[in-house]
Amino acid sequence: MKPYYQDDYATIYHGDCREILPTLEKVDLVLTDPPYGIKITRSAKVVGTSSHKSRKATNEDSDDAAPDDALIALVMASSKNQIIFGANYFWQCFYSSPCYVIWDKRGNLPPVPFADTEFAWTSFNRMSRKYTVINHGFIKDAKEGREHPTQKPLMLFKFILSDFTKPDETILDPFMGSGTTLRAAKDLGLQSIGIEIEEKYCEIAAERLRQEVLAFAG
Repeated sequence: MKPYYQDDYATIYHGDCREILPTLEKVDLVLTDPPYGIKITRSAKVVGTSSHKSRKATNEDSDDAAPDDALIALVMASSKNQIIFGANYFWQCFYSSPCYVIWDKRGNLPPVPFADTEFAWTSFNRMSRKYTVINHGFIKDAKEGREHPTQKPLMLFKFILSDFTKPDETILDPFMGSGTTLRAAKDLGLQSIGIEIEEKYCEIAAERLRQEVLAFAG
């Protein structure tokens, strides 16, 4: 299949990951944030890049269906290791792990009636890791535009990749969204592959990747 976008570090495929994954060689790590199946639809304005107008998320941005067992099995088979956000919502697909990634979104901010943390299941046999990256309303550690309703902070994914990868490894995100995994990998000099079924997000991710590599302090 011809890539939608490709540079020296990243490759994007536009299509259904069920069809594309079997055509790819096995990678070192899947880092992904798939739909959770909890019907999240954000009405807040989504800030685009300089070449994309700001827009509001619509019903098509809802995560109304979590990956099924067959799709998770396909993702597992595509990589040596996996880090998968939201697995606590479709936990039946996963085995017990000693290592979870814990994203602390609030740090020392006062409590609010929303989740303070998010969890990612991993296939690694090591101790769990916690990362504090503030992301609460207008209070954020990173002032980046949000291109996707469930977009994770770029800083968070850089921390994760720095801890869980080696310099010569290849990263895969089969639910790429706006390309945070690929952008983080490129900033760290890692090879990456992204698959996204919505073309609008393929273009947003490609635009993010066309920007020069950002410095990472961490």
